[in-house]
Amino acid sequence: MATIKEIQLNTEVWKEGEMFVSYIPQLDVSSCGKTVDEARKNIREAAELFLEESEKAGTINQILEEAGFSFDKTWQAPELVALEKVRLAF
Repeated sequence: MATIKEIQLNTEVWKEGEMFVSYIPQLDVSSCGKTVDEARKNIREAAELFLEESEKAGTINQILEEAGFSFDKTWQAPELVALEKVRLAF
């Protein structure tokens, strides 16, 4: 099993009511805070705990592979090629 020392992830932050929600889509991990900075800090902590516990459980490789990561000496995130807002009518 590969040891993770560093991994790059995408984080989204948005306002929901009075709180700021932070989300890492690659891991499907979310957190929140009263400020953007607090939400950012909390999502880092949540993701680190998720990765540490997944590694302890022996499921980290499967989780990252299913999320599209590849391993070549270090874990490489799938390349983000576009990010856009789309307006739909229904």
